[in-house]
Amino acid sequence: MRRMNLLAIETSTELGSIAVWRDGEVLRRHCPVGVSHSETLLPLIQATMREAGLRFADLQAIAFAAGPGSFTGLRVACGVAQGLAVARELPVIPVGTLDAMALASAGQRVIVALDARMGEVYYALFADGMPLAPVVLCRPSEASLPDSADWLACGNGLAAYPELRDRLAICVQAWQPELMPDAGAVARLAAACLGRGETVDAADAAPLYVRNKVALTVAERLATGGKA
Repeated sequence: MRRMNLLAIETSTELGSIAVWRDGEVLRRHCPVGVSHSETLLPLIQATMREAGLRFADLQAIAFAAGPGSFTGLRVACGVAQGLAVARELPVIPVGTLDAMALASAGQRVIVALDARMGEVYYALFADGMPLAPVVLCRPSEASLPDSADWLACGNGLAAYPELRDRLAICVQAWQPELMPDAGAVARLAAACLGRGETVDAADAAPLYVRNKVALTVAERLATGGKA
């Protein structure tokens, strides 16, 4: 797993980042805040590759956070990964956004809640790095609770929806509401996948949206107390 180089892209949220895995070491850089990822991603990748002392010809794969997350951000990450991979005949490694967050938390039993906006969260439970069920999109009041009391909970969904934190209090021992998706964890998971030969052709890479709509209708906003 250490004798390999790969590039990881994470733009699931407004806090985008990239990481270069170089023989087991990770060099991570964040996208400029307040600027579209589509404008800054390629220059940041090029600068970070130079900083790492690598050429694209030195890479064995390109990874990206496949989602769930921002529709636009996921499309940007997937599109850039595909474009770079096709041009250099490299395989692609899609990595689950919440899987990477669970790894970054360093917990053994982890609840991940990423703010999905529109009063909902992307939600999943992990044990020893493995998802216990597929990621779901749900309201805080509908999130399933584990049946034990030794969990770590992470993600900005905890801060966005205090009622979710209140519900989870009976089963959570540690909190990381500040933890957000990050390319460093994507790179670590991707390196393990690459070591096992778990890659896809660039043409087959696709985002994992989970949600099938990006905005409420006027009637839906009014029904939840919003404005038309």
